[in-house]
Amino acid sequence: MLFESLRLALRALSANKLRAALTMLGITIGVAAVITLLSVGQGVSRYISAQFEGLGSNLVFVFPGQFSGNGPPGRGVVDAYLTLEDAQALMDPARVPDAGAVVPILGRNAALRYADRTAESTLRATTPDYLTARNYSLLSGRFITASDLEERARVVVLGQTVLNRLFAADEDPLGATIRLNGYPFRVVGILAPKGATPFGDEDDVLMLPYTTAAARLFSVRTLRGESRVSLILVKAADPASQSALITQITDVLRERHSIPYRGDDDFTVLSEEDLLKAFAQVTNVLTLFLGAIAGIALLVGGIGIMNIMLVTVSERTKEIGLRKAVGARRAHVLMQFLVEAVVLAVLGGALGIGLGWLGAWGLQQAVPDLDTSVTLRSILLATGFSIAVGLFFGLYPAVRASGLSPIEALRYE
Repeated sequence: MLFESLRLALRALSANKLRAALTMLGITIGVAAVITLLSVGQGVSRYISAQFEGLGSNLVFVFPGQFSGNGPPGRGVVDAYLTLEDAQALMDPARVPDAGAVVPILGRNAALRYADRTAESTLRATTPDYLTARNYSLLSGRFITASDLEERARVVVLGQTVLNRLFAADEDPLGATIRLNGYPFRVVGILAPKGATPFGDEDDVLMLPYTTAAARLFSVRTLRGESRVSLILVKAADPASQSALITQITDVLRERHSIPYRGDDDFTVLSEEDLLKAFAQVTNVLTLFLGAIAGIALLVGGIGIMNIMLVTVSERTKEIGLRKAVGARRAHVLMQFLVEAVVLAVLGGALGIGLGWLGAWGLQQAVPDLDTSVTLRSILLATGFSIAVGLFFGLYPAVRASGLSPIEALRYE
């Protein structure tokens, strides 16, 4: 019976090609929207995950202040800060045995000048362990050394973006003297390209010894005479020990900051997984929002199918009456019109899948960094939606057709 209903549905649709095409158009647009918008949402998620891989591995981030999820760390606690002395306390293997490396970072904006060229960039004053903790590599020259820290040396290591702004392609930057906030610094190293992360362009940076920045460039002393830092990175010695490491860091800092037993922390400790989850919540909401927009388009297409099927039932009332008069049962008529509605939806959905794939491909060509490739899950979801729309919106016209009395149907004008 299903095969015969399918044959009759295709014959009925081919008899009204233009009307069938216009009816399928709504489903086609809806499915194309589902495919394209879901690929965008998933592409954004993949892009953010790839960026987090560039942060480094097995890292724990310690921020000043509390992170509530509604803003960046550092808000909500008055006078909350981290210090170089906090970082040094975390370097104690007796108290934090699961720390492989502890890296204090002081982040500031800096004005740069070389010859007649100027630039603005992000300054990161740090220690030699930063290179390995963040998985940076050198293109040429060297990185900050322990002796640079001791001597408060005026040396800098440049990222690729800064290098391109200050130096011509044929110039050798190593050994050159640039001015940083008006003070002369010697270029000792060039970082290999790193790319972007959720925290910005990792090539638009220059790095120098923390002690140099604290002594010569910025006022970082607290009222207690300690040296402020913007962030502390702690690299876990073992990936399996991250949870234990977070506990150890929390215990040490709570003790150093004299926080009472039930008092709130004035710092935030987050793992890479925690940061990724926070960003994933945003991308999931984005994907859900885009899916809802596409769902509205599918709803409009389904209403179009129901309207056309109701018109079809009215036009073919005599045919329905004749079929019932020669022995067709109610289930046969119901199946015929229901299959017709599903065929309309599935054909429209197939065209929509093709159009959605084309839209996703076009977006990827326009934004190469965004992987908007269409997944099998999106195709199956769109196909399932098409069938569901056909069944849902075709059910009422089919029930109405199957419920017609054969005598009244044959008399219908």
